Amino acid sequence: MGDMIKGNEAIAEAAIRAGARFYAGYPITPSTEIMEYLSYRLDEVGGSFVQAESEIAGINMVIGAASCGVRAFTASSGPGISLKQEGMTTLSDEELPAVVINMVRYGNGIGTLLTAQCDYLRETRGGGNGDYRCIVLCPSSIQEAVELVGLAFDLAEKYRMVSVLMSEGALGQMMEPCELPEMKEPKRYSWGFDGKYTNKLIGIFDRDSMKESVLLNEKYNKVKENEQRWESGYIEDADYVFVSYGLPGRSTMGAVEQLRNEGHKVGFIRPITAWPFPDKAFKEVNPNVNGFISIEANATGQMVDDVALTVKRVMKSDISVYCNPHVYGIPSMKSIKEDYHKVVAGELKEVY
Repeated sequence: MGDMIKGNEAIAEAAIRAGARFYAGYPITPSTEIMEYLSYRLDEVGGSFVQAESEIAGINMVIGAASCGVRAFTASSGPGISLKQEGMTTLSDEELPAVVINMVRYGNGIGTLLTAQCDYLRETRGGGNGDYRCIVLCPSSIQEAVELVGLAFDLAEKYRMVSVLMSEGALGQMMEPCELPEMKEPKRYSWGFDGKYTNKLIGIFDRDSMKESVLLNEKYNKVKENEQRWESGYIEDADYVFVSYGLPGRSTMGAVEQLRNEGHKVGFIRPITAWPFPDKAFKEVNPNVNGFISIEANATGQMVDDVALTVKRVMKSDISVYCNPHVYGIPSMKSIKEDYHKVVAGELKEVY
C-alpha cells in the first residue's frame, strides 16, 4: 500500500513520472492543486511551468511545446476546458499529442464548485469545430488516475491525438493510498520542430482534405477497435445491468455487490474509456437481460445516450434503458439501490 496523497497532486506527479516536461494553464477550482504542485516540481526535474494569462493562452502554449516533440499537458475544469476547445481542435488538426485533464464541476455557464459528471457529451463528442475525437479516460480511484495519466500520454503519442483525463472534482480533492510509478526518462520526438525545418510542413492551401478524411477515419476506427477499456462483473446472468463510470461507478459496484448478496441478479459495466465507448463489454451481457440502468452525476443524463446506442447496435434489441440522474455529488450505494427498486417496481420509466 502506498502513501496517502491528494488526487490532484498524485495526477501531477504521475505526469512528471510519465516524462511530461511542459505545463501551461490557469488556476480554477477544483483543479488548481495540479498547477500549484507543478509550479515548483517541474523546475526540479528540468521542465517548464507557465502560469498563462488565460486558459486560451495556456492551451496555445501546449500546442507550441507539443510541436517541438515534448510531452506537454494542461488541466482545468468547467468553463476553462470550454475555452481550450479551439486549441484542442488545432492539436487534433495537426495530429499533435497532448494531454488535457478535466476535473469536472457542475453547472452551465460559469457553473458551481460542486463535483459532477456534466461534461461527458463535450469530451466524448469533441467540444470544438471540425471532425475530431479525443481519447477520454475516466478513473474511479486515485491509484487508477495515476495509472491512466501515463496511459494518456502513451495513447496520445501512439495515435498522434489528444487524450483527456476526465474525472470528477471530488477525486482531485480527496486523499487515498497510492503507489506512484517509476520515473521515465523524458524524450524528444523526432518529428518535432528542430529549428532547421527538417520535417516539411504542409500549408493550409496545399493539403488534400479528402485524403486526410479517409486517414482520419482509419485512425479513429483503429482506436475504437484496440483501445476500449472497461471493468465489468456479473453480467453473464444479470436481469439488469448498471452502467456507470468514475466515482459514481465505484459506488455502483458497491451497490451491485449488496444487491447480489440480497438475491438480486444484477451486474455492472464501468467504462474506463468514455471514448471509445466500450461496446465490446455489452457483447458479454446476458442476451435475456431486462434492462440497463445508467448511473450519472448530472442533471439530464448524458452517457445514457451511448448506452442506448450501444444496446441497439451490439445487442440488436429494444431492451429498455433507464437513467435517474443524480445531478451532482457522488451518488450513494443506498440511492443507487433505490433506483434499481424503482425500475423493478415500474416507478422509473425508461429513457429509451
